[in-house]
Amino acid sequence: ALDFRDVVGQEGARRAAVTAAAGFHHMLMIGPPGTGKTMIAGCIPSILPPLTEEERLEVASVRSVAGQPPGHGRPFVSLHHTVSAAAFLGGGRMPGPGAVSMAHRGVLFLDELTEFRRATLDLLRQPLEEHRVRIARSGGSCCYPADFMLVGAMNPCPCGYYPDRNRCRCRDVEIRRYLNRISGPILDRMDIC
Repeated sequence: ALDFRDVVGQEGARRAAVTAAAGFHHMLMIGPPGTGKTMIAGCIPSILPPLTEEERLEVASVRSVAGQPPGHGRPFVSLHHTVSAAAFLGGGRMPGPGAVSMAHRGVLFLDELTEFRRATLDLLRQPLEEHRVRIARSGGSCCYPADFMLVGAMNPCPCGYYPDRNRCRCRDVEIRRYLNRISGPILDRMDIC
């Protein structure tokens, strides 16, 4: 398990992560490759307060429905940008919990945020508002909890090095197109950037 004490440097990102963890705020880190965004995200569960007994039961219940052991501490779920909608929110013939519910009371980390399909990211709108996921199928419907801290990481441009014009060769139109892959409603929900 990663520990926040192992993060060296990046004082601004460290302070933002501590502030986000203190208030369970959603956070977006933007920076060039190799600057430690993924490591900082992975360390956030180590600075969140321990689960209460009620929270521990909620987390264990979701994991049990998914056929997984109870686990220890706050969940940390990291997704690849090719994730399907069913894996993201949950579903199937017998609807099971997806990644957003598996991250309940923990951290949902989306690395390379701009590489996710816009439609997939927009699926987060209901869980971020209501802290739950409702899945309806012809055989019935179910509701899973989804109160998580969303942490995203992305590069500032397609090559990753903007605004360093000695390394970045991206045109302004390419940078705008790249940043516009994330919808406004999702960006609006990021409390700390």
